Amino acid sequence: MSQSVSLTFPDCSVRSFAAGTTGRDVAESISKSLAKKAVAIAVDGTVRDLSDPVTDGKIEIITRSDDRALELIRHDTAHVLAEAVQELWPGTQVTIGPVIENGFYYDFAKNEPFTPDDLPVIEKRMREIIQRNKPFTKEIWSREKAREVFAAKGENYKVELVDAIPEGQDLKIYYQGDWFDLCRGPHMASTGQIGNAFKLMKVAGAYWRGDSNNPMLTRIYGTAFAEQSDLDNYLHILAEAEKRDHRRLGREMDLFHFQEEGPGVVFWHGKGWRMFQTLVSYMRRRLQGDYQEVNAPQVLDKSLWETSGHWGWYRDNMFKVTVAGDDTDDDRVFALKPMNCPGHIQIFKHGLKSYRELPIRLAEFGAVHRYEPSGALHGLMRVRGFTQDDAHIFCTDEQMAAECLKINDLILSVYEDFGFKEIVVKLSTRPEKRVGSDELWDRAESVMMDVLKTIEAQSEGRIKTGILPGEGAFYGPKFEYTLKDAIGREWQCGTTQVDFNLPERFGAFYIDQHSEKTQPVMIHRAICGSMERFLGILIENFAGHMPLWVSPLQVVVATITSEADAYGEEVAEALRDAGLDVETDFRNEKINYKIREHSVTKVPVIIVCGKKEAEERSVNIRRLGSQSQTSMSLDEAIASLALEATPPDILRKREARRVKAA
Repeated sequence: MSQSVSLTFPDCSVRSFAAGTTGRDVAESISKSLAKKAVAIAVDGTVRDLSDPVTDGKIEIITRSDDRALELIRHDTAHVLAEAVQELWPGTQVTIGPVIENGFYYDFAKNEPFTPDDLPVIEKRMREIIQRNKPFTKEIWSREKAREVFAAKGENYKVELVDAIPEGQDLKIYYQGDWFDLCRGPHMASTGQIGNAFKLMKVAGAYWRGDSNNPMLTRIYGTAFAEQSDLDNYLHILAEAEKRDHRRLGREMDLFHFQEEGPGVVFWHGKGWRMFQTLVSYMRRRLQGDYQEVNAPQVLDKSLWETSGHWGWYRDNMFKVTVAGDDTDDDRVFALKPMNCPGHIQIFKHGLKSYRELPIRLAEFGAVHRYEPSGALHGLMRVRGFTQDDAHIFCTDEQMAAECLKINDLILSVYEDFGFKEIVVKLSTRPEKRVGSDELWDRAESVMMDVLKTIEAQSEGRIKTGILPGEGAFYGPKFEYTLKDAIGREWQCGTTQVDFNLPERFGAFYIDQHSEKTQPVMIHRAICGSMERFLGILIENFAGHMPLWVSPLQVVVATITSEADAYGEEVAEALRDAGLDVETDFRNEKINYKIREHSVTKVPVIIVCGKKEAEERSVNIRRLGSQSQTSMSLDEAIASLALEATPPDILRKREARRVKAA
């Protein structure tokens, strides 16, 4: 047995330590101050307890400022939450308490469920436990001991967890002072290293192990950060997100609703549908000249989905359609399409294609349906029926890189038109389960890596790039486009996916310059992704204060007195003639009441007309969110608002024509 271990440090220096040396010993050998700051170690990238003996490999000392420490902070906070609950309510059983995105939770079995009023009490006790600064210590127990101890404490759920641990695996017990829990670890050195930047967020019901046949537990959600400023920022974002929730704004603006008889599908109201169609019209204009817009059937025989591979990979997420009748066709199994690609391949295959015709770009605003669990549904953001701004490019291998760059330019331009400037483009590489040869994957990933470098270089640092190992589609690598909204949240929207698989499965080909049948490269492309979801993102990004060109109702003309009604109607008609969506409000109500009412529904512009304005042929313009009014002549107002209501792509074309004419 070796009497020493060899450790490589981040600066590439190598040192030997005696066998049994712990991570804390290594930190102390570097400096006392580092040992004081250390919360854990990483050996060959695996985070471990500071008290663990080190083994040969690359070692890093993790402090609270390290990004990897955040998961430890949240994990430890969950343990302190459990201890606090059992101190305050003896007899409460603790079950599981994992770290999740943005925080943690812990499930408890308690006769009377927790309420939000309990959270401040629990938080206070948690701060006391943290202040005690008890060390986290680890013991390895036998299965028999663990069962016996937890059974004696009445912790029946823990006994069940012990029984579920596979034979041969260590049963780790972590103590924090006298309190202990079954846990895989790792943990920081002591409770004091957690700090005070944490908050319990809410309580909820949760079935044991997510099974509705099991008992209902009480779940307490919390979050924790390394610094108070990070917690404050997170809570600010949450507060802003609540104010911007597109579901609430959708009700206030009378855009759409959902109901039980159509779970996961949108009931569009008049204003919402106008906004939706504005978005589709904009996207349709952006494709003119480059794409052929097509439309593939909604319902297709399952044999097509078997050929594509979706039936095997995606069947549980597809809506199946069967009918019973006398016609032999009625015995067939059909599916509502969950994506457009197989239909587009059928359109490409219809008729012989020459290399001279490539690239062929087929686009569709296709309605698709995917089964999502009811618990995952979330307004426009997660639905079962939605519209994809989908396109498929059929090209030669040599055209692949140029097409990916062309798609990139279009995607970035669209996002900029909606005001999104912080974009991240990441390349998702081959997953473990995939189709196609390694040679095809090597070729596709090589081309896309070169494209990614070009994207970064052309943006001069404005666009961030990265790699997502193993996150590609089962048929090919892909680019994922993530945009950042007004309050700093990230949304993954656009994708570009290279696919050698589907053309092969369907026998798609073109005739090359040597008169040979050649398989095309197929590139899947989406910009908004789901049009519904993208609209939800826009609503939340702008907090309902939509740009004038996107807003479904752009102007309300409101009169102060009935003497101005005739002039108000003239103003409204002139604005409509200029292409704006306008409504009038000539009710016998005070003008301030009218303004408040239309502000709630997020009307961008309210034009106020009184007797004076009628005599002067002027208007007062009041903007959403502003307390002041701007007076201008009617002609000036019409010209200004008509320009503002013109979509940015049309303005660019006008400017290009003006420059060309000059």
